[in-house]
Amino acid sequence: MSQAGQAAARPTSIAELRAVTQPPEVRSRRNAEHWTASLYLRNLSPYLTWVLLKTSISANGVTGLMILVGWSTAAALLIPGIWGALLAVVLGQLQMLVDCSDGEVARWRRTSSPAGVFLDKVGHYTTEALIPLALGIRAAAYPIELPGDFLWTTIAALLALVIVLNKALNDMVHVARANAGLPKLADTHGETAPRGGLIAKLRKAARFVPFHRLYHSVELTLIAFAAALVGLVAGQPLVDRVVVAALLPLAVLSLFGHFVAIMASRRVRA
Repeated sequence: MSQAGQAAARPTSIAELRAVTQPPEVRSRRNAEHWTASLYLRNLSPYLTWVLLKTSISANGVTGLMILVGWSTAAALLIPGIWGALLAVVLGQLQMLVDCSDGEVARWRRTSSPAGVFLDKVGHYTTEALIPLALGIRAAAYPIELPGDFLWTTIAALLALVIVLNKALNDMVHVARANAGLPKLADTHGETAPRGGLIAKLRKAARFVPFHRLYHSVELTLIAFAAALVGLVAGQPLVDRVVVAALLPLAVLSLFGHFVAIMASRRVRA
């Protein structure tokens, strides 16, 4: 079938759609797939993709929806109490579901493009910067009193900066390799693992205390919800403040460890 024909055609079954849009190379990506996708979202996303393919929305348009859902996730955290945190959890899962479907729409219609990858990065970077800022506002509590409550919004702003820098390290690797004329990095453990020694041992130890995985939008919303539940007993904004204060040094440690792991791996070696 020609590219134009594939773009115009619709799948005849979920099985056909899944075969085309979820090939083994997609399902087996080590770093590109979030655990929620592997656990259950990839089982649900073909049904959303089926509906989207009945419309004229483009793959980039679906990515635009993903961005809006991500921003709404952060905005939900501005609702005080447990209900805002619960809404953020739901929206965070929805963002990841739409994130699965935008690529599936692109693969079915054969419209994958650099613009789509760029928009996807915009969605994740901005969402994962806005959520910490919202957590800081929750920690400051309403009404915000100046200048004392600036402490919590400042900590949250620093947390957002560190999270974005940590995400950017992976993209810096790809840019460095491209500028050096090296091939695209394979998404495998062999390419990303440190080459040996102390760094490799520390990386293995981190699997037992995986705090470096706390800074994705999904995990951050789950942390916010857990803090809201504990806050019902221990009181707020105390719990939110403890959480924000604890996340920042752990994020700095994660950033440093990520940098060292990259330098010790094959990723930046010719």
